[in-house]
Amino acid sequence: MATVVAFHAHPDDEVLMTGGTLARAAAEGHRVVIVVATDGATDAVGQGEPPRLGELRASAAVLGAARVVHLGYADSGNGAVVNPDPPDRVRFTRADPQEAAARLAGIIQEEKAQVLLSYDANGGYGHRDHVRVHEVGRRAASLAGVEQVLEATIPRDLVVRVLKLVDWLRLPIRHDAVAPTTAYSSRSVITHRVNVRKFAKQKQAALAAHQSQVNGTGRLAPIMRALIRLPTPLFGLLLGREWFISPPELGSNKHSGLFTDSG
Repeated sequence: MATVVAFHAHPDDEVLMTGGTLARAAAEGHRVVIVVATDGATDAVGQGEPPRLGELRASAAVLGAARVVHLGYADSGNGAVVNPDPPDRVRFTRADPQEAAARLAGIIQEEKAQVLLSYDANGGYGHRDHVRVHEVGRRAASLAGVEQVLEATIPRDLVVRVLKLVDWLRLPIRHDAVAPTTAYSSRSVITHRVNVRKFAKQKQAALAAHQSQVNGTGRLAPIMRALIRLPTPLFGLLLGREWFISPPELGSNKHSGLFTDSG
């Protein structure tokens, strides 16, 4: 059995990008560890833990993850201007990449993990924290000597089709942050397609655990509310595939069988 460390930018990313894959890995007996770079808080918080970390633990439990770790950084936000750092932690985009990679590498080595899940070079849709996850993930993989890196992505042509449908239907869903020609990855570089339809119920329940985002005012909130209300078979039809890139320079395909769908 392998140990898989899934490195994400914010609480809820673990579901949207890799939730089905993590649930499938856990169900097959592999140890799953979720590491988030940030606590999801863009503003200073009072005493106690930011609520999104508690939601992350609830989501992780649904997915079958054995451990959740916050790397110690604050959310860098979406705007053109990055807010000042909170008193007790630095925003991830301002973090020293080598220091952040050393923190992540320490977790990988502690867990004796064979597989690291990270993000593609575009950081998915390009959020600054997602791009930094890609950079830090690659450095950490080299530091820790992990056997395989798989970078989560979505086929770019699929994203373009979905956005065109959103515009044609005049759905009130903001997607101005997504540049269709540069976001995510082309199909030609995608190496792994994972069938996770059997785990649609878990993925949907894990998404619902992020109540602050589901009931919030963020750009994804309307989509998340719609997704958790769908009949599970339809949810599985829409979100029943997850995609990854295995960079040839970062490890072998020794563990690719954990994440490959031949169907």
